[in-house]
Amino acid sequence: MRYRAAIFDLDGTLIDSLADIGASMNKALATHALPTHPIARYRQFVGEGVEVLAKKASGDHPLQAEVLATYRGLYADNLFGHTLPYAGIPELLAALRDMPMQLAVLSNKPHVSTQRLVAALFADTPFRAVYGQRVEVPRKPDPTAALLIANDLAVDPNDCVFIGDSAIDMRTANAAGMFAVGVTWGFKSREELTDFGAHAVIDAPLELLRVL
Repeated sequence: MRYRAAIFDLDGTLIDSLADIGASMNKALATHALPTHPIARYRQFVGEGVEVLAKKASGDHPLQAEVLATYRGLYADNLFGHTLPYAGIPELLAALRDMPMQLAVLSNKPHVSTQRLVAALFADTPFRAVYGQRVEVPRKPDPTAALLIANDLAVDPNDCVFIGDSAIDMRTANAAGMFAVGVTWGFKSREELTDFGAHAVIDAPLELLRVL
């Protein structure tokens, strides 16, 4: 086994949450009489945390703080409306569970929402660490949180593979000295993944086993 730990991004990597994110933000925008967006447009808005999501969705409107506050409440009540693991993810996690591989999740989604989703959707997977965005830790692509996870797992960063669907994830992996694996089934393009430092790109979850 080349690696001892696998750190996964959440949205766009383990779970397809775009419909619930987009629906909640559209409701928040409409609440404040601002234009809404097609759900597919949210592929360009997500990945950098909820503050950036609100800024992009509102067009940097003066009401973006109010939009964000409204969104937080709406999304907390709508985490599980349509959100599910991507096809093949449960099988991948089961295979990794049977290997000498430690598993973790690192997301720019707020910490509490990240933990709720992982606990509900991956109850059978022994993730050793599950971290969302926390105020005391810089968000991805800063490598701090990824390095904290490696420390928690007592694994050298060079022995970690970091799996994600965006430039943010590829930049995080490279900054932390981890092997960057991009996934094409998520929210961003293959070109973005390769342009921002993916060491490998996979088109289906079980292809990760070949990389490992």
